Amino acid sequence: MQNIAEFICCFCLVMLLSKLGKQLGRPTQSLAGWFITKTLVWHNRVLEENAVRLCGIRPDDTVLELGHGPGLGLVAAAPLLSGPKGKLIGVDYSEYMHQLATKRVKELIACGKVTLHHSSVAAMPIPDNSVDKVYHCNCYYFWPDLREGIQEILRVMKSGGLMVTTMRVHRVAHLVSRGAIPSQHWHPETYMEALRASGFTDVYMADKADGGRNFQAIFAKASKC
Repeated sequence: MQNIAEFICCFCLVMLLSKLGKQLGRPTQSLAGWFITKTLVWHNRVLEENAVRLCGIRPDDTVLELGHGPGLGLVAAAPLLSGPKGKLIGVDYSEYMHQLATKRVKELIACGKVTLHHSSVAAMPIPDNSVDKVYHCNCYYFWPDLREGIQEILRVMKSGGLMVTTMRVHRVAHLVSRGAIPSQHWHPETYMEALRASGFTDVYMADKADGGRNFQAIFAKASKC
């Protein structure tokens, strides 16, 4: 009986982690989605704010956040775009996250400073060669096709534009080991190799810290010869 009980507990845990993993990639308006949203706000704030900081945003840049979630990164980036041409774009595949972020930055949307799209990374309604800076965190390993997503990002970026990705590698590795995150292309080196193969240059990862909290940042420059 004990073995059966242990098996049932393990099975339930695997199912729970699988469900939470799906919510991490595309949160829905549900109890699990609410829990994931609270988790994102708690764990991702440092990653979001530092991704914005490391981009070196200028007042008149056009900036894109991929997988904007509940909008923490949007709130951090918007004040930096103080010039008359400064513009912030957000894309998220989750309708629930799109709704939450829309409420969070509704005044910025109303004045035309921010535009949000409910869209996948692989099919963004954004013109070619229009974006100066791109940032995202805890995002790329949820894209169904890594190369397709990267090629779409390169399409919308201006040549020489900078993309910054932030993550905590050890935490992602732990979630992968528990089955909560897809395992096929989570590793930073896999992501960086895909960036290089698609045309990005100056691709590298650096260890960073903020207030005693360590994280990793991946930098890549759009190159269009």
